[in-house]
Amino acid sequence: MTGEASTPLRVLFLCTGNSARSQMAESILRTLSGGRIDVHSAGTAPRPEIHPMAVAALRKSFDHDVSNQFPKHLDRYVGQHFDYVITVCDRAAESCPVFPGDPSRIHWSFPDPAEAEGTEAERQHAFDSVAMDIAGRLRIWLALPEIRARLAPA
Repeated sequence: MTGEASTPLRVLFLCTGNSARSQMAESILRTLSGGRIDVHSAGTAPRPEIHPMAVAALRKSFDHDVSNQFPKHLDRYVGQHFDYVITVCDRAAESCPVFPGDPSRIHWSFPDPAEAEGTEAERQHAFDSVAMDIAGRLRIWLALPEIRARLAPA
């Protein structure tokens, strides 16, 4: 991990479409960290908008409003410094570029809820489940000593 304790921790979440998993991770981490982490998300092939079921999952389970978030292409962030680059789908992990400063790379494989089949309620449940799984993984990550130390008040 690079960076000084006085500089904000920077995290980039990557997936393919930047319409569900990475957007949910961005929103959840921003809230769990109390805004102390400079968090972003992007996709290798971003969709036109955040999936409505991802928006609903964040609203229902976390009371998050993501109306200010939108899908972004990975190219927007190439060349920027991040402390952590976290891929949340296998395809993004395979095509993740090199970032300056040798950020720590983490891969968390979550199923794509947009590929869920069934009734609307069953498909929404897939989004809700992935959002909860992401939140659980982020809570564990935030409890790691190196992360806690970076987030501790000065």
